[in-house]
Amino acid sequence: MQILIAPDKFKGALSAREVVENIANGLRDALPGARIDIVPMADGGEGTAEAICESRGCSWVRCKARDPLSREIDARYGWLEDEKLAVMEMSEASGMRRLSENERDPIRATTFGVGEMILDAASRGANEIIIGLGGSATNDGGFGMATALGYRFFANGNELTGPVSDLARLTKIKAPTVAAGVSPADSTLQPTRLPPQLKILAAVDVQNPLLGENGATRVFGPQKGASKDELNILERALTRLADVVAEEFGFDHRDRAGAGAAGGLGFGLMSFCGATIRPGFDVVAEAVELESKMKGVDVVITGEGSLDRQTLEGKTPAGVARLARKLGKKVFAIAGRYDGNQHVHNLFDEVYQLARSGMSERDQMKRAGELLREKAQELAKSL
Repeated sequence: MQILIAPDKFKGALSAREVVENIANGLRDALPGARIDIVPMADGGEGTAEAICESRGCSWVRCKARDPLSREIDARYGWLEDEKLAVMEMSEASGMRRLSENERDPIRATTFGVGEMILDAASRGANEIIIGLGGSATNDGGFGMATALGYRFFANGNELTGPVSDLARLTKIKAPTVAAGVSPADSTLQPTRLPPQLKILAAVDVQNPLLGENGATRVFGPQKGASKDELNILERALTRLADVVAEEFGFDHRDRAGAGAAGGLGFGLMSFCGATIRPGFDVVAEAVELESKMKGVDVVITGEGSLDRQTLEGKTPAGVARLARKLGKKVFAIAGRYDGNQHVHNLFDEVYQLARSGMSERDQMKRAGELLREKAQELAKSL
């Protein structure tokens, strides 16, 4: 029997690599003769760069960048020299993981560091950047990133460089004019435009637009620490940003699926970098050649920390299951929690849940590896 294991991370407990290894160990205990292939997966959220780089053999490079509160940090991203491909995550510079809980402040939080990472890749001669948009601490619509790339924002002649709330007064945006990597004659100019050959592909794990009840601010702002009043301030600021981008540049991406990803960074990447937005699972699956690896196996096992309604909206287990069904494979899921959603259950031959009656969520997370091995053994016996 040949088995392919292709799960996402169990957020807060285990990385996708750790999930894969624990499931594989449990299967080997019960099915010592099985051939097991492993493919750690992601869907545009945190872990996307690791999944792609592990499969493609990237090296890791470091650069200086700012965190969400503009403190200097060392950021890293994957690099494939032969292809001049950079693989990065916005959360490396501007993610929630860079802040303590009491530092969360989406009014001040900036994506400037993401722009610095993009510039660093451009300076290496990147032809393409893949960037995952999960785990953000920001809600600035890409304002900070664009500033790092040389865009300048004005309110009636006064340049805006402060918090995202200032964008409510925005009247003009000035684009940079010099190719990246070229030293401008006028040393007072801002950092410069990206080279035209550079393609940016943004991998998203949500389909939200920029604005409205289903937009970046209303849906995700509260998780980032925004109060009710701050939600209104942020919504006004991003509305004005979208209005002025449309006036100045003649295009309007505010309603595009994924524009609201990472606090509107999806909108910013499309508007200021000409980026393409794609579902993260599709990006990762292509990069790791998942379909090719799945064709020769008998059974597919996937999973993530929580299986629920959101799983159906482009999350890794749903993507893996649909591909497995297309290829006529049996497919099983192991999850930390499963809410019983019938549409989710219909994707799989069976769903296995780690959660135990009487065990706290904290204990479950601490023992996630052990519980995964046990569930993998239970699954193996059903085969």
